[in-house]
Amino acid sequence: MTYKESFIKFMADCGVLTFGEFTLKSGRKAPYFINTGNYKTGAHLAQLGKYYADCIKENGIEAETLFGPAYKGIPLSVSAAVALYDKYGIEVNYCFDRKEAKDHGEGGVFVGKQLTDGEKVVIIEDVMTSGKALREVLPKLKDAADVNITGMVITVDRMEKALDSDLSAVQAAYKDFGVKVYPIVTINDIIAAIENGIIDGKEYLGAMKDYRKQYGVD
Repeated sequence: MTYKESFIKFMADCGVLTFGEFTLKSGRKAPYFINTGNYKTGAHLAQLGKYYADCIKENGIEAETLFGPAYKGIPLSVSAAVALYDKYGIEVNYCFDRKEAKDHGEGGVFVGKQLTDGEKVVIIEDVMTSGKALREVLPKLKDAADVNITGMVITVDRMEKALDSDLSAVQAAYKDFGVKVYPIVTINDIIAAIENGIIDGKEYLGAMKDYRKQYGVD
Protein backbone atom coordinates (compact mmCIF):
# COMPACT_ATOMS: atom_id res chain seq x y z
CA MET A 1 0.00 0.00 0.00
CA THR A 2 1.02 3.60 -0.53
CA TYR A 3 1.21 5.80 2.57
CA LYS A 4 -2.05 7.41 1.44
CA GLU A 5 -3.82 4.05 1.25
CA SER A 6 -2.30 3.05 4.58
CA PHE A 7 -3.59 6.27 6.13
CA ILE A 8 -7.13 5.71 4.82
CA LYS A 9 -7.14 2.19 6.29
CA PHE A 10 -5.77 3.65 9.54
CA MET A 11 -8.64 6.16 9.67
CA ALA A 12 -11.19 3.41 9.11
CA ASP A 13 -9.59 1.08 11.68
CA CYS A 14 -9.60 3.89 14.28
CA GLY A 15 -13.27 4.68 13.67
CA VAL A 16 -12.32 8.14 12.41
CA LEU A 17 -13.72 7.51 8.92
CA THR A 18 -17.25 6.12 8.92
CA PHE A 19 -20.04 5.77 6.39
CA GLY A 20 -23.81 6.21 6.61
CA GLU A 21 -25.97 9.32 6.58
CA PHE A 22 -24.70 12.27 8.61
CA THR A 23 -26.05 15.79 8.97
CA LEU A 24 -23.07 18.13 8.94
CA LYS A 25 -22.78 21.47 10.71
CA SER A 26 -23.44 23.07 7.32
CA GLY A 27 -26.81 21.29 7.17
CA ARG A 28 -25.70 19.10 4.28
CA LYS A 29 -26.39 15.38 4.51
CA ALA A 30 -23.17 13.52 3.78
CA PRO A 31 -22.61 9.78 3.24
CA TYR A 32 -19.36 9.83 5.20
CA PHE A 33 -18.06 11.45 8.35
CA ILE A 34 -14.58 12.15 9.71
CA ASN A 35 -14.35 12.32 13.51
CA THR A 36 -10.75 13.04 14.46
CA GLY A 37 -11.76 12.85 18.13
CA ASN A 38 -11.42 9.08 17.78
CA TYR A 39 -7.63 9.39 17.70
CA LYS A 40 -7.15 8.87 21.41
CA THR A 41 -4.20 6.59 22.20
CA GLY A 42 -0.46 6.99 22.19
CA ALA A 43 -0.26 4.47 19.34
CA HIS A 44 -2.75 6.49 17.29
CA LEU A 45 -0.79 9.69 17.83
CA ALA A 46 2.56 8.09 17.02
CA GLN A 47 1.22 6.65 13.77
CA LEU A 48 -0.58 9.87 12.85
CA GLY A 49 2.66 11.82 13.22
CA LYS A 50 4.31 9.51 10.67
CA TYR A 51 1.65 10.30 8.07
CA TYR A 52 2.17 14.04 8.57
CA ALA A 53 5.92 13.45 8.19
CA ASP A 54 5.33 11.46 4.99
CA CYS A 55 3.23 14.28 3.53
CA ILE A 56 5.83 16.93 4.40
CA LYS A 57 8.62 14.80 2.94
CA GLU A 58 6.77 13.81 -0.25
CA ASN A 59 5.77 17.38 -1.05
CA GLY A 60 9.17 18.81 -0.23
CA ILE A 61 7.68 21.35 2.18
CA GLU A 62 10.44 23.44 3.72
CA ALA A 63 10.06 23.67 7.47
CA GLU A 64 12.09 25.00 10.36
CA THR A 65 9.18 25.02 12.82
CA LEU A 66 5.89 23.12 12.97
CA PHE A 67 3.13 25.23 14.48
CA GLY A 68 0.09 23.59 16.08
CA PRO A 69 -2.90 25.87 16.71
CA ALA A 70 -4.45 25.33 20.14
CA TYR A 71 -5.86 22.96 21.05
CA LYS A 72 -6.09 20.11 18.53
CA GLY A 73 -2.97 21.17 16.68
CA ILE A 74 -0.75 20.92 19.77
CA PRO A 75 -0.30 17.11 19.95
CA LEU A 76 -0.33 16.91 16.14
CA SER A 77 2.60 19.29 15.73
CA VAL A 78 4.58 17.50 18.43
CA SER A 79 3.97 14.03 16.97
CA ALA A 80 4.81 15.26 13.45
CA ALA A 81 8.08 16.83 14.67
CA VAL A 82 9.07 13.60 16.43
CA ALA A 83 8.19 11.51 13.37
CA LEU A 84 10.17 13.74 11.00
CA TYR A 85 13.25 13.15 13.12
CA ASP A 86 12.68 9.43 13.77
CA LYS A 87 11.72 8.51 10.20
CA TYR A 88 13.70 10.94 8.05
CA GLY A 89 16.37 12.42 10.32
CA ILE A 90 14.90 15.88 9.81
CA GLU A 91 15.08 18.03 12.94
CA VAL A 92 12.54 20.81 13.25
CA ASN A 93 11.26 22.98 16.07
CA TYR A 94 7.69 22.97 17.29
CA CYS A 95 5.54 25.77 18.62
CA PHE A 96 1.94 26.27 19.70
CA ASP A 97 -0.18 29.14 20.89
CA ARG A 98 -2.13 29.77 24.05
CA LYS A 99 -5.76 30.80 23.83
CA GLU A 100 -4.89 33.66 26.19
CA ALA A 101 -1.54 35.37 26.70
CA LYS A 102 0.30 34.41 29.89
CA ASP A 103 1.16 37.41 32.07
CA HIS A 104 3.61 35.68 34.43
CA GLY A 105 6.67 33.46 34.16
CA GLU A 106 8.04 33.57 30.62
CA GLY A 107 4.79 35.22 29.51
CA GLY A 108 3.59 35.58 25.96
CA VAL A 109 1.24 33.78 23.61
CA PHE A 110 3.53 31.04 22.29
CA VAL A 111 5.02 27.92 23.85
CA GLY A 112 8.05 26.19 22.34
CA LYS A 113 10.19 27.83 19.68
CA GLN A 114 10.01 31.62 19.81
CA LEU A 115 9.49 32.74 16.23
CA THR A 116 11.90 34.97 14.32
CA ASP A 117 11.73 36.96 11.08
CA GLY A 118 12.05 34.82 7.96
CA GLU A 119 11.53 31.53 9.82
CA LYS A 120 9.92 28.82 7.68
CA VAL A 121 6.76 27.74 9.49
CA VAL A 122 4.38 24.91 8.59
CA ILE A 123 0.96 24.91 10.25
CA ILE A 124 -0.26 21.46 11.38
CA GLU A 125 -4.03 20.91 11.68
CA ASP A 126 -6.45 17.97 11.61
CA VAL A 127 -9.14 19.01 9.15
CA MET A 128 -10.11 22.24 7.43
CA THR A 129 -13.82 22.95 7.23
CA SER A 130 -14.21 26.72 6.92
CA GLY A 131 -10.68 28.08 7.26
CA LYS A 132 -11.61 29.81 10.52
CA ALA A 133 -8.59 28.42 12.41
CA LEU A 134 -6.21 29.72 9.76
CA ARG A 135 -7.78 33.17 9.84
CA GLU A 136 -7.34 33.26 13.61
CA VAL A 137 -3.71 32.09 13.80
CA LEU A 138 -2.22 34.04 10.90
CA PRO A 139 -2.41 37.42 12.69
CA LYS A 140 -0.90 35.83 15.84
CA LEU A 141 2.01 34.42 13.86
CA LYS A 142 2.65 37.64 11.98
CA ASP A 143 2.43 39.67 15.20
CA ALA A 144 5.14 37.48 16.70
CA ALA A 145 7.55 37.78 13.73
CA ASP A 146 7.61 38.18 9.97
CA VAL A 147 7.60 34.42 9.46
CA ASN A 148 7.47 32.65 6.11
CA ILE A 149 4.48 30.30 6.17
CA THR A 150 5.52 27.61 3.70
CA GLY A 151 2.37 25.53 3.98
CA MET A 152 -0.35 23.98 6.07
CA VAL A 153 -0.78 20.21 6.41
CA ILE A 154 -4.17 18.63 7.15
CA THR A 155 -5.37 15.04 7.22
CA VAL A 156 -8.23 15.16 4.67
CA ASP A 157 -9.33 17.58 1.97
CA ARG A 158 -13.08 17.06 1.54
CA MET A 159 -12.82 19.02 -1.75
CA GLU A 160 -16.18 20.58 -0.93
CA LYS A 161 -17.36 24.08 -1.77
CA ALA A 162 -18.15 26.42 1.10
CA LEU A 163 -21.71 27.54 1.82
CA ASP A 164 -21.06 31.04 0.48
CA SER A 165 -18.53 30.31 -2.25
CA ASP A 166 -17.71 28.04 -5.17
CA LEU A 167 -14.27 27.57 -3.62
CA SER A 168 -13.36 24.97 -1.02
CA ALA A 169 -11.72 26.01 2.25
CA VAL A 170 -8.40 24.74 0.90
CA GLN A 171 -8.73 26.81 -2.29
CA ALA A 172 -9.84 29.88 -0.33
CA ALA A 173 -6.80 29.61 1.96
CA TYR A 174 -4.52 30.03 -1.03
CA LYS A 175 -6.63 32.71 -2.70
CA ASP A 176 -7.11 34.82 0.45
CA PHE A 177 -3.80 34.28 2.27
CA GLY A 178 -1.39 32.70 -0.19
CA VAL A 179 -1.09 29.65 2.08
CA LYS A 180 -0.88 26.33 0.23
CA VAL A 181 -2.67 23.52 2.04
CA TYR A 182 -1.34 19.98 1.67
CA PRO A 183 -3.74 17.18 2.62
CA ILE A 184 -2.45 13.74 3.48
CA VAL A 185 -5.40 12.44 1.43
CA THR A 186 -8.39 13.82 -0.46
CA ILE A 187 -11.94 12.53 -0.74
CA ASN A 188 -10.99 11.26 -4.21
CA ASP A 189 -8.26 9.15 -2.60
CA ILE A 190 -10.86 7.72 -0.20
CA ILE A 191 -13.25 6.87 -3.05
CA ALA A 192 -10.39 5.17 -4.92
CA ALA A 193 -9.44 3.21 -1.79
CA ILE A 194 -13.00 1.86 -1.54
CA GLU A 195 -13.03 0.97 -5.24
CA ASN A 196 -9.69 -0.83 -4.88
CA GLY A 197 -10.76 -2.82 -1.81
CA ILE A 198 -8.38 -1.08 0.61
CA ILE A 199 -11.33 -0.44 2.94
CA ASP A 200 -14.98 -1.55 3.02
CA GLY A 201 -17.79 0.73 1.88
CA LYS A 202 -18.61 -0.11 -1.73
CA GLU A 203 -22.32 0.18 -0.92
CA TYR A 204 -21.75 3.90 -0.27
CA LEU A 205 -19.83 4.67 -3.47
CA GLY A 206 -22.91 5.84 -5.37
CA ALA A 207 -23.94 8.23 -2.60
CA MET A 208 -20.38 9.54 -2.24
CA LYS A 209 -20.07 10.24 -5.95
CA ASP A 210 -23.48 11.94 -5.98
CA TYR A 211 -22.43 14.10 -3.03
CA ARG A 212 -19.20 15.01 -4.84
CA LYS A 213 -21.17 15.92 -7.94
CA GLN A 214 -23.47 18.21 -5.94
CA TYR A 215 -21.00 19.90 -3.60
CA GLY A 216 -17.53 19.03 -4.83
CA VAL A 217 -14.77 21.13 -6.37
CA ASP A 218 -11.91 20.00 -8.57
